[in-house]
Order: sequence, then structure tokens, then C-alpha cells
Amino acid sequence: MNDIIALSDISQWIGIAAACCTTLSFVPQVIQILKSRDTAGISVAMYTIFTTGVFFWVVYGFVIWDLPVLLANSVTLILTLSVLMLTITQRLRTRNVRKTTARQRTD
Repeated sequence: MNDIIALSDISQWIGIAAACCTTLSFVPQVIQILKSRDTAGISVAMYTIFTTGVFFWVVYGFVIWDLPVLLANSVTLILTLSVLMLTITQRLRTRNVRKTTARQRTD
């Protein structure tokens, strides 16, 4: 019985460590975008699909009330939404600047 408890404890810590690594992997991307304002290499389609999947993981974690799944994916959702929103905002600004510049040249 103690072996089962020990394995259960170890598996929980492995799950927490995996969740921390995968969640924190988005922090450098968010920081890079905030510093450089460069989102050219970001795929909006990929981040939209990924963010949707993470949202469903949050819902799943809530339904089964698994705190590591719920917390890790909630943080990941915030980070992926940040990347997605920064990317979309930056691209809309760039497009508007190009349109404004083009109009000014024709006037």
C-alpha cells in the first residue's frame, strides 16, 4: 500500500512539473512580443486552435476538479490569449498604418 501511495505522490509531482514547464514555455514568447512588437512569425490560426484547446482543458479540469490541470491550463490560457491578442492587435495596426500611408501618397 505504501508503494502505491509513493507512486501516486511521485506521479502528482511529475504532473505538476510537466504543467509548470509547458505553461512557463509561453512566457518568453509574450515577453519577446512585448519588447519587440514583432509578431510576424506568429501563426494566428495555430494560436487560435491551440487557445481553444487550452480553454477546453480548463473546462475539463473544472469538471473533474483536478487542481493541477485547472491551474496550469488557466495560466496557459492567459498566456496564449495574450500572444493571440497582441498578434492580432499588432497586425491590425500595421494594416491600418499601411492603408493610411497609401492614402496619403495618393492625395
